[in-house]
Amino acid sequence: MASSSSPDPPGSLVAELRRFTTKRGPRRAGGAVAAADSTERCDFCATGIPPEHRHMLDVEERRIMCACEACLVRQAGEARYRPTGRRLLALNAFQLSDETWGRFRIPIGLAFFFHSGSAGQVIALYPSPIGATESALDLETWRALEDANPLLQSLEPDAEALIVGRTVDPPQYFIAPIDECYRLVGLIKSRWEGISGGTGAEAAIEEFFTTLRARAAA
Repeated sequence: MASSSSPDPPGSLVAELRRFTTKRGPRRAGGAVAAADSTERCDFCATGIPPEHRHMLDVEERRIMCACEACLVRQAGEARYRPTGRRLLALNAFQLSDETWGRFRIPIGLAFFFHSGSAGQVIALYPSPIGATESALDLETWRALEDANPLLQSLEPDAEALIVGRTVDPPQYFIAPIDECYRLVGLIKSRWEGISGGTGAEAAIEEFFTTLRARAAA
């Protein structure tokens, strides 16, 4: 099992998050919409920020927001916003049988699970061509999964998640920052082809897990 707290890779993560999980553009003080340019900007104050920056989760709307250091500190005290996690762990000895996975009734072999503070329970989401889709979660099965993998009990609410990738060979399991989960959603949405997703979605999933594993091992 390896861990990493390195910053997000330049460019790709920010571009995917901003394109596919942000519902409104950055705003300047006073509410004016910031002019479009190539500079990455804080979604709270519109200050220019470097590609390697932190993110905040809007727990009410479940969207990721880019943040400068000042706004990260300022907004972290509000109940609505939480800094995304920084822990990245490859769960090489993770225990998840086909029978247990089947009881979750998730239609694809790809999902992420996190403790939602607003919902007061664990939530399961899976990527789809329309974005992150919630799946009704059998909480008894989740508790059994926690018993088999006690590390899951340490998930930081809203900030980090268990990512399950059973569509790749071998299956991949990670504890990762929540913004990585939404990066995966954005990648799949951007490359989806036809009804089943096609080779574009398959390639996006393979690339995502290859990159994630490399970063976790760093």
